[in-house]
Amino acid sequence: MAKQEPTRRLARFARRFALRSGAALGLLVCMGLAHADATQDKIREKGKVTIGVLVNGGVFGSIDPATQQLVGWNPELARKLGEGLGVPVELVQVQTATRVQFLLSGKVDLLIASMELNPERAESLGYAPTPFYRVGGAAATRKNSGIKTWEDLRGKPVCVSQGSSFAKPLANDYGAQVKGYKSSSDSLLALKGGLCVAAVHDSTLIHPLLRSNPEWADYHAPIASEILPADSVVWTRKGEADTIAAVDKVIRDWHRTGWLIETEKRVGITPPNPVLPQLHDQVVKGS
Repeated sequence: MAKQEPTRRLARFARRFALRSGAALGLLVCMGLAHADATQDKIREKGKVTIGVLVNGGVFGSIDPATQQLVGWNPELARKLGEGLGVPVELVQVQTATRVQFLLSGKVDLLIASMELNPERAESLGYAPTPFYRVGGAAATRKNSGIKTWEDLRGKPVCVSQGSSFAKPLANDYGAQVKGYKSSSDSLLALKGGLCVAAVHDSTLIHPLLRSNPEWADYHAPIASEILPADSVVWTRKGEADTIAAVDKVIRDWHRTGWLIETEKRVGITPPNPVLPQLHDQVVKGS
């Protein structure tokens, strides 16, 4: 019996060591998970998510003159995203030239800012892989400009926003003399002032503007094809895997329930984007 006691004590020690080691390992794992995603930590700490939105006017984003609130497609998506994440939303208006800096510097946690997916952006930023829209560039030009194709822009001054993804293909593929302005509003004013023959921006900005605003009655978008069509995604900081997964789940729910199709109709986006029914079907089939 005495010979068995050291063995029992050793066994009890081994069990206690294993339990303590397991608890310590579990604590380290939990600590690692808690700090794996700085954006989620920040959102939990603040009790809200800050989302940068681009507001260029019209149905995709504008300021309600009566309430001074941000309204339209981009703000609606941002508020719905906060609802899906389970936290209040603070909307921050961003400009094309500064939206990436706002995200990288932490002024905003996420971006819904008419910033389509391309390889250059994906190198420095993270994003939710499920797109919520698809947009290309359209060219606004005077009706008497003679511009009919993208090739007609060769050697001519073309206005864009600073940081626009359309600048490179306009210069490299079509030989345009690209002129960057702080915002799309500045670019369009330059077009009206005769500083360029065309202004190239998201088709979601150009077409509603020319269709509904009498101030633009002398302008049209004569080029049928869009330049550089690409997926619209929610942007995050690089490597924020937990945030990306949470945001992507919300976007997939938007597609699954048809909320995006309903919202597009409700805010008055016409014609309807054919990509939304396609994405709805893909998500439903993949569920």
